[in-house]
Amino acid sequence: MATMLLPVAGVPEIMPGDDLAGILADAIDASRIGVKTDDVVVVCQKVVSKSEGRVVDLETVEPSKRARVFAESCDKDPRVVEVALRESSEILRMDNGHLITRTGPGWICANSGIDRSNQSRADRLSLLPADADASATVLRDTLCDRFGLRLAVVVTDTWGRPWRLGQLDFAIGCAGLDVLLDESGRTDRNGRALEHTQIAVADQLAAAAGLLMGKSEGVPAVIVRGAPYRPGDGHARDLIRPPADDLFK
Repeated sequence: MATMLLPVAGVPEIMPGDDLAGILADAIDASRIGVKTDDVVVVCQKVVSKSEGRVVDLETVEPSKRARVFAESCDKDPRVVEVALRESSEILRMDNGHLITRTGPGWICANSGIDRSNQSRADRLSLLPADADASATVLRDTLCDRFGLRLAVVVTDTWGRPWRLGQLDFAIGCAGLDVLLDESGRTDRNGRALEHTQIAVADQLAAAAGLLMGKSEGVPAVIVRGAPYRPGDGHARDLIRPPADDLFK
């Protein structure tokens, strides 16, 4: 079976407290896409954060001296810098206009993953979910109950990558699948044993769905059908490289 990407359109503006799973299920029904056993429902972080109330009104933010100094050096909004600092657990780089932090369960990203795009107000921004794996589990449980099928859910965000230009979607929350496929011990087509091959399946699903979830597309979710993944109990946090093995920071 060929892998298919099916955009879930017709999702209204999500507000804090909204039943996101119910809204997505209604949109799936209305668009007549339907779901099948082992479909993966890929959902962008923005709507998850909004539904969970992970939004900040900048008019309520009083920037610190540190935020003001950095913002002035690179012509940024000091309130946005302040929110990024508050959301970080560790600051890895803070120079030349770049603010790279560690946040959440260990994500390393620019500006702590905060996002000002597609907000209902110009002075509002969204934060990463407090626990995107838990968010994915809630979505999956509700959708599985609604449709009576086994499904997987991946919550994504768009980040840059070390050593490469451009951004793509990564998995930051997962439920219902093994996020890594360990092929160590298998052989390639020429019979050579694979020694250190781990495939980040969840990230592959996120990147594929991201082709249809551009910031101007109005598509907050994509159903991936026929993808070769293993159902399981993995979490997106399992994808984080242990600090002792991190050679890039």
